[in-house]
Amino acid sequence: MQNTTSQLLFKYWNEIRGTRMAPRRFEVEPARFAGILAETFVVECEAGEGHRFRLAGTRVGEKLGSELRGRDFSALFDIEDARDFGCFFDSITEKGGVGVITVDMPTATGRSARFEIILLPLVHTEERITRLLGAFSTCNHEPWLGSEPLLPGRVVNRGIVWPDGRPHVVAERMVQPSPFKQDFTLSRIVRSRRRLFRVYDGGR
Repeated sequence: MQNTTSQLLFKYWNEIRGTRMAPRRFEVEPARFAGILAETFVVECEAGEGHRFRLAGTRVGEKLGSELRGRDFSALFDIEDARDFGCFFDSITEKGGVGVITVDMPTATGRSARFEIILLPLVHTEERITRLLGAFSTCNHEPWLGSEPLLPGRVVNRGIVWPDGRPHVVAERMVQPSPFKQDFTLSRIVRSRRRLFRVYDGGR
């Protein structure tokens, strides 16, 4: 993530997350990031209902030239890019990854603006990640932004950042005992000359 807005929001999210996969939705205090609040949004993720904007800061709507509330997140991108978001969202909602997208969005008159989008998972209900806290910020100052609506854009770059260095579910599995681990309390040590053997009684 390159933009200051993305870095500030990630830092706040990571602080309240602690060692968990994601913080809870109601732990988020907008006053803690008031300086960038107008560039943030919340996306609702429910099975079978897509990923819809629930809230969007005033600056986001102004830059895009349209209201986002109730729209699907994929509507920001052209059809080819939008249909390829399934695994990307799974990495965020199931594994605790942080999504970072760079997108070029054009206007009908041929202008174009580049944006960075960050998506941070939040636990809302039923101990599942069903909300995303995000930010939508410009990569370059474009004085004309807001004077004409932006069209669906093309993804320049898209990636997942792992806050703990790896997918969270994998990290949890690594500390769990293996189902194939031997129970040494059922064995005995046998010495033969200079060698030691661990013997398990039973079988044929």
